[in-house]
Amino acid sequence: MTQHEETPEEHEHEHHIVSPKIYVVIGASLLVLTGTTVWASYQEWGIFNPIAALGIAVLKAVLVVLFFMHVKYSSKLTKLTVGAGFFTFLVLIGMTLADYFTRAWGRW
Repeated sequence: MTQHEETPEEHEHEHHIVSPKIYVVIGASLLVLTGTTVWASYQEWGIFNPIAALGIAVLKAVLVVLFFMHVKYSSKLTKLTVGAGFFTFLVLIGMTLADYFTRAWGRW
């Protein structure tokens, strides 16, 4: 019998097993962040209300992408693809907020 040597292709497709405890912790974190979103919606922060809501939403999205979509345990190419999408999202949000902040420019 010959010994089985792992090829790079076999090593790439190795699946990572995530313990149920991690899922419970992430699920509880998402519930806490949802409660934080509801709490923040009742606060009067003026122009910073949408920024707080978007910040909490981005944090929840990052948790979902990393753990429930298993990107944390994926290949570097998958991480690069997700990172590029996230960067594009941040650019679009930045442009939207720049427009939002300058709507009343000069009317103060």
